[in-house]
Amino acid sequence: MTSAWMDMAASNGAMSVGLIVAAFVVVALLIGAFAVGIRVKRRESPPPTPDEQPHLPPGGPVRETQETRTAEEVPRSDERMLPHDLHRQGTRSAPGQPRRRWDEGSSGSFGSGGPGGGH
Repeated sequence: MTSAWMDMAASNGAMSVGLIVAAFVVVALLIGAFAVGIRVKRRESPPPTPDEQPHLPPGGPVRETQETRTAEEVPRSDERMLPHDLHRQGTRSAPGQPRRRWDEGSSGSFGSGGPGGGH
């Protein structure tokens, strides 16, 4: 064997030892992370008992309500109003307005393959 072959054999041996050490380090880190996870899980509070779970209201399940809402008007003023002068704008129930209904024969969305509202 020449000295070149000896140098390559020595470097390959050192590299394989380095890879084995790195593998042991990774395994040790994984085992440590698993142990820390178990400790954290033990410190957590237990899951709620059936008595602590939420219960239905006495009147039964709450149903969805559908109503038409209208926005509140922006206050009118002769003076210029700045954003901090405005109060929070909300909505209110709009009685007497019929709910919009689905039109038979309309597609309902773009690209659904139907003929659309215009036929």
